Amino acid sequence: MEQAVFDAVVGLLEGGVPLGDVSIERIARTAGVGKATIYRRWSGKEDLLVELVRSIEPPDPELPGASVRDDLVMLLEFMRRRGLAKRTSALLRNMFAQMQAHPRLWEHYHRTAIEPRRRRGIEVLERGVATGEVRADLDLDLVNDLFIGPLLLRTVLQPDADLSPDFPARVADTILDGVRPRP
Repeated sequence: MEQAVFDAVVGLLEGGVPLGDVSIERIARTAGVGKATIYRRWSGKEDLLVELVRSIEPPDPELPGASVRDDLVMLLEFMRRRGLAKRTSALLRNMFAQMQAHPRLWEHYHRTAIEPRRRRGIEVLERGVATGEVRADLDLDLVNDLFIGPLLLRTVLQPDADLSPDFPARVADTILDGVRPRP
């Protein structure tokens, strides 16, 4: 049932139906299920669409926890893969573009996907402060933004920019060099 519903949404969007016109009723009709079936699984269109986007994205990585650098590289690699997936998936590009035009949907995605990922990066940096790998006098929200920024820039604002496999390590090493404790 879940896959039939996801396939219905994808079919509607790929068929040119604007996100604002994709209703639970229309999804149910296209999927050949009742609206109640959908509402038993999702509380509404926002939940369904966010789960669809997350099902297309690569899964969040398990962090090895061996070093702050390794964990940051893993998080940045995840962002790199998401960026590459977005470049190759017309559906993801279309969904993200349309989600931003629907404040409730974008807020839901931000709360359930973006914020937990941001928190995870900050937790890695907090661990780095505790282990002495990162200076304690830094604004960790800002440092986290410094790590994320180059990947966002290259996936969103410069979609043809280099996203080579070594890019996450280069970003992590460059920034960590600046945030390590000073002798």
